[in-house]
Amino acid sequence: MYRELVDKKEKLAVIGLGYVGLPIALEFARRISVIGFDISAKRIEMMKQGIDPSNELEKEAFEGCDITFTDSLDVLREAKFFIVAVPTPVDEHNVPDLTPVQKASETVGKVIKKGDYVVFESTVYPGCTEEDCLPIIEKLSGLKNITDFKLGYSPERINPGDKQHTLSSIVKVVSGCDAVSLEEIAKTYELVVKAGVHRASNIKVAEAAKIIENTQRDLNIALMNELSLIFDKMGINTYEVLEAAGTKWNFLKFQPGLVGGHCIGVDPYYLTHKAKELGYHSEVILAGRNINDNMGKYVAKKVIQHIIKNNGDVKSSKVLIKGATFKEDVSDIRNSKVSDVVKALKEYYVNVEVEDPHADSDELEHEYGFGLVKKEATDYDAVIIPVPHKQYKELDEQYFASITKPHAMIADLKGIFRNKINNRTYWSL
Repeated sequence: MYRELVDKKEKLAVIGLGYVGLPIALEFARRISVIGFDISAKRIEMMKQGIDPSNELEKEAFEGCDITFTDSLDVLREAKFFIVAVPTPVDEHNVPDLTPVQKASETVGKVIKKGDYVVFESTVYPGCTEEDCLPIIEKLSGLKNITDFKLGYSPERINPGDKQHTLSSIVKVVSGCDAVSLEEIAKTYELVVKAGVHRASNIKVAEAAKIIENTQRDLNIALMNELSLIFDKMGINTYEVLEAAGTKWNFLKFQPGLVGGHCIGVDPYYLTHKAKELGYHSEVILAGRNINDNMGKYVAKKVIQHIIKNNGDVKSSKVLIKGATFKEDVSDIRNSKVSDVVKALKEYYVNVEVEDPHADSDELEHEYGFGLVKKEATDYDAVIIPVPHKQYKELDEQYFASITKPHAMIADLKGIFRNKINNRTYWSL
């Protein structure tokens, strides 16, 4: 398979061209022939014009690539090596929603042929690829894994907004259904991953490795958030504490904040869901999730308390939130916990306005029920900065004074204006 791909006698297809799939497809397309498949005709047309619908890649990223963008199964059928990179979200009850990955499995089942390879990159719980996805492929195709086609798993490690840790510079974990598939999949990924690949012993190990990467980060951030709650009661600035503690060589430099996005705030629920199916109730992981999921309400409460103390009339108060995306310098609003802050403030009938240089107002309106203001006011009772966009770091005390009342609070969740705000009440996590 590897040699056929390199010689361009066969094609590789990527199913799902979002934040993960498109960079993978374009990277491979610089070396081999690629088919980029997505169910959205609108997105396909944009990519044909060299436009990344996710606003992560510049037009130059599409240049020099041997790639065909399509939403046609007939075109997809021309591939021999399929990479599945669709989202794996949770529902409103934090239960894994396998619909996208199951639909993608159906797509694969309709086009796969004898001798083909299928590699999943979507983040799932250990066992999902073989227990949930494989049966769908086998049923629709009439083919059997190992004897007729090869199954593998290679967890994505795409970090939106990160121009340093890119696909080619991060070690890629790969796995296969047998020794032959493992080697062929590994060699294929080595075409584009300069940092090299790590060969996992089996698919479940690779699935588990991915899911604990984000679970570990989630728990470390939860610890920082809990410390922030404690230090706030003590009148200590958390970031000053972290700065001091960080002088020790082995101190892990995590920070408090809102934990959203499609990875850290989601993946742990996949692991705890599978654990529950097996009769084990997770305590540490879910405790961390509980802390992180409630930080939005906590921030809103601190702001409301300040307004009550200094304004008195909550209903007439006005709050500006600067930043609506799930992290800095990206346009991605998926699972943004800023929406939790907005919702909590509105429950107190506060007038809330939101501003963000990267987010799309219509998308926010559709997803969360609020849009962006076109022009900031000059009479805010509080300004909350949950997302430290690069543009915000250039602001100064004069700016905040110009848009707020004298008694206003500047709630700087990530501490980017620490020791820089003196003429307004300053607070950070």
